[in-house]
Amino acid sequence: MYNYIFLVNPSSDQIKQITSVYRLAGWWDKDIPDDPSHVLGIISGSHCFIVATEESKIIGMGRAISDKISDAYIQDLTVLDLYRKKGIGTEILKRLIARLEYDGIKWIALIAERNSRDFYSNYGFKIMPDSTPLLKILI
Repeated sequence: MYNYIFLVNPSSDQIKQITSVYRLAGWWDKDIPDDPSHVLGIISGSHCFIVATEESKIIGMGRAISDKISDAYIQDLTVLDLYRKKGIGTEILKRLIARLEYDGIKWIALIAERNSRDFYSNYGFKIMPDSTPLLKILI
């Protein structure tokens, strides 16, 4: 059975596992050294951060960033390859949406990456007409 936990104060082991999940998802360069304060900043700066676990192993995660009043963005939702197609990503998404709704957020957006648009559209997310995601990376 899988457990779902909203993290606020992760343990050092959880921080290491979260770093690993980010790297396995391809979002963090493997050559950059681990920085626990980076993970702590991500978690503390998020509206909420959830992990899916099997026993004590983190197998999936997701988070929402928000002004905590009106708008939120779902980010970093991923599940380890071995655990995909088991409903874990769906449960993470449902719990994030429920938490945002409970907290009074009515507008939720995201950028669907890697052919995940169909996954999100099953939960009411629609293409935003006349909108284009933009990115600027500061180096």
